[in-house]
Amino acid sequence: MRKALRWLLSLVVLIGTVSAAGAATAAQPQTAPQADTADSTAESADIKDQLLAIKGMRLIEEKPYPGYRFFVLGYTQPVDHGNPAKGTFEQRLTVLHKDTSRPTVFFTSGYHVNTNPRRSEPTQIVDGNQISLEYRFFSPSRPDPADWSKLDIRQAANDQHRLFEALKPIYTKKWLATGGSKGGMTATYYERFHPRDMDGVVAYVAPNDVVNKEDSAYDRFFETVGPKECREALQAVEREALVRREPMQKLYADYLAAGDYTVKTVGTLDKAFEATVLDTAWGFWQYSLEADCADVPDAEKASDQELFDYIESISGWSAYTDQSLANYTPYYYQAGTQLGAPTIQQPHLEGLTRYGYQPPRNFVPRDIPMSFDPSAMRDVDSWVRQNAQRMLFVYGQNDPWGAEPFRPGPGTKDSYVVTAPGANHGANVAGLVADEKAKATADILEWAGVAPAAVKADPSKAKPLAAHDAKLDRKDVREGLRP
Repeated sequence: MRKALRWLLSLVVLIGTVSAAGAATAAQPQTAPQADTADSTAESADIKDQLLAIKGMRLIEEKPYPGYRFFVLGYTQPVDHGNPAKGTFEQRLTVLHKDTSRPTVFFTSGYHVNTNPRRSEPTQIVDGNQISLEYRFFSPSRPDPADWSKLDIRQAANDQHRLFEALKPIYTKKWLATGGSKGGMTATYYERFHPRDMDGVVAYVAPNDVVNKEDSAYDRFFETVGPKECREALQAVEREALVRREPMQKLYADYLAAGDYTVKTVGTLDKAFEATVLDTAWGFWQYSLEADCADVPDAEKASDQELFDYIESISGWSAYTDQSLANYTPYYYQAGTQLGAPTIQQPHLEGLTRYGYQPPRNFVPRDIPMSFDPSAMRDVDSWVRQNAQRMLFVYGQNDPWGAEPFRPGPGTKDSYVVTAPGANHGANVAGLVADEKAKATADILEWAGVAPAAVKADPSKAKPLAAHDAKLDRKDVREGLRP
């Protein structure tokens, strides 16, 4: 898998630091104030005081937002949930507080946390609170020193479980887990390891690479996605860029020099150059729509600079620099140890490519050991197929990451997959066809315990309980092609 989902969260200035002293101490069991039976009584205590009464919770910043309280917090977590004596680290989170009488949505991008107020689609639908958690090992939520063997999907699920247990006495109503792409994967893994925590899961565009070495589904996707003319035009751009390798690499070298970029992790300028070129078609379908096919240049007629600029707009020439990769070392580590990563065939580049679609190992510093566990994704996939309850998986028709989706089996309950027509990696419930949109919205309201009587009687009447907020609900952009 390659770079991070553009629409999900912006790469923000990291706030707060990991406490070296805290990393050397054992985690203590967390406690939280007991919620009063009456919501009005619980709400009478200031929410900030309630949050900071949780052992290990620290206020980093509070930001005002109309109709909400918004907090950036740090929470002390064990480095190893199986052996808390191995030390702790501080994990960042945010709280978008509406009211303790409302349901709560547990959101994660699977990467850094956005420290500006934002609201996921399920949060808008249920008009609820939102807890957003930074994924472990994404700076500054990284133990010091970093024992990379403690970065796995179960440790991350345990982070969420422990925080949920700390917050549940405050937010006593129903909870939903959600996230997009790697965040959707994270929500799914959390449900697999702690199936009694959440009352429902909404996983957006979540890849499910069950058998890492079998990637033919991705090849079939690229053989059929969109109009044939568009596919061929994108292939021609990739091919022409490699045919013109020497002048294109001169432009790339100038780009690196101008930005003070280096490519030591990948190893050579040639490898970083080729990796970026080979991402072009994937990046186009991940971020763009069929209407954007008109913008694909005529590769043979385009100048070197025009080709270079187009690839920059799709793949981003900084993607495989040390400076960019450093932000995503935890992702590439996980892709190369548990999550898996697609290796697509590109026959149109036969005789031109030197390295092929490069593996995650090429994008992680060599001093970090990596060993792939093929059982991790098989376990999750099997669990979803057999045990999923109240799980909704949303995919985009033209999104390459949906080539290998999750598939709840016949024995599961209230769990299903929907696909937004023509949508890319930004697919959501709002983009579904009318009847599926109504059903999904009604189910989310029901799972959260806030479905109005009219919706219970007629799911076609379902709609978000909160009005759209252009700032709070906007989809931020992050560079890259990772999921």
